[in-house]
Amino acid sequence: MRLRTRGMVGRTIAAATAVGVIAAPLALTSTTAQAETAKVPALKVMTRNLYLGVDIMRPLAAVAALPEDAPLIPDVITALGNATHEARGIVDDTDFGTRSKLLAQEIAAAKPDLVGLQEVALWRSGDLQLTQAAIPNAETVDLNFLKMLRAELKANGVPYRPVSVNWLSDVEAPSFGGTLAAPENPRDVRLTMRDVILMRVGSGLKVLRNKERDYTNGLQVDIAGRPLDFTRGYQWVDVQRGQKRFRFINTHLEAFSSDMAFLQMQEMLEGPASTARTTIIACDCNSDPLNQSVKTSIGDTLPHSEPYWLATGEHEYFDTWLQWKPARFGWTSGLNETADEPANADGWPLEGGGTADEKVSWTHRIDLILARRADGGPLRVVRGEVTGDRSADRFLDGEDTGLWPSDHAGVMISLRGL
Repeated sequence: MRLRTRGMVGRTIAAATAVGVIAAPLALTSTTAQAETAKVPALKVMTRNLYLGVDIMRPLAAVAALPEDAPLIPDVITALGNATHEARGIVDDTDFGTRSKLLAQEIAAAKPDLVGLQEVALWRSGDLQLTQAAIPNAETVDLNFLKMLRAELKANGVPYRPVSVNWLSDVEAPSFGGTLAAPENPRDVRLTMRDVILMRVGSGLKVLRNKERDYTNGLQVDIAGRPLDFTRGYQWVDVQRGQKRFRFINTHLEAFSSDMAFLQMQEMLEGPASTARTTIIACDCNSDPLNQSVKTSIGDTLPHSEPYWLATGEHEYFDTWLQWKPARFGWTSGLNETADEPANADGWPLEGGGTADEKVSWTHRIDLILARRADGGPLRVVRGEVTGDRSADRFLDGEDTGLWPSDHAGVMISLRGL
């Protein structure tokens, strides 16, 4: 397996030093905000990573672990097939049938007008085709996260409709237990990733236009001489609310390389986010402003925090959560692969040795709502909420499901001053 990047090299970022903005909320007022009346409800926006159900790097790591002198086809295909089989089993264990109900409960309670969804997986399967390994052609639908979530939202009495669907990575691999000579449950497994913008039915919003784009920069993996592209992208809708118009962008930046996430953030900021109109960005940014670590093992040169500072520094977007509460109240990531960590007495996930006052598994703040008005100023934040991070969020009909809604928490922000 060979891991490489595709696309152009980005520019060096401008220095950004704003420690104070991390530590405390901003006190923000404006003439426009003060003039607003209670008759016009605040605009509610949300970012929510649904979690595809497994660590997608698991099959690739199995191939990478093979000795250099391993036979190219038999050992590679066996390692990949066994690891894909295991990964697909974990997807069953993380049970989106249950998690979709939990997520729908959560979203219906928050009732955002617009939701930026990431990792809206479509899992499919088909006959094992070793001669067409890595060619995505399996068609039997096993799990359609978008269809399932929308059905549950409707059942909760708060229906949503997709106003932008961005079709991204589309990868397929052989899956079987046992050996290549005597495979168990042989099939091809296909994963298609989508990011989606949902609009609440009855929100009073009107979509004027929508666009979806792939990032020029992305990761590519070679398996047995065939490339697998892990495509990420961005999408936006231009929206009218009464006499006001604004742009809502949704994106999911690269998780496995901060250098790549930086290039993608730069591409989005210099593209749809550079518009001279009020703009709101829902983002699984995979960039925590407090995390200065560098993934040197994969050749990264930039700290985890740099994509964030590019947006809030050079490009002058406001981190809306910090207008509401300090950063320490806004952790959103990340739970274990199986999304089944037990909760402590206070409802927070509990890992080995954790105590009741430790939020052990929520260690990163990477799910963000960034925004700025057309004049470059901040929108007014009237409420913020982290969702899906308490033990009550695991319950259906009074029973603990044993699962969290996702391996991320969500963020919902109420805004005025469009």
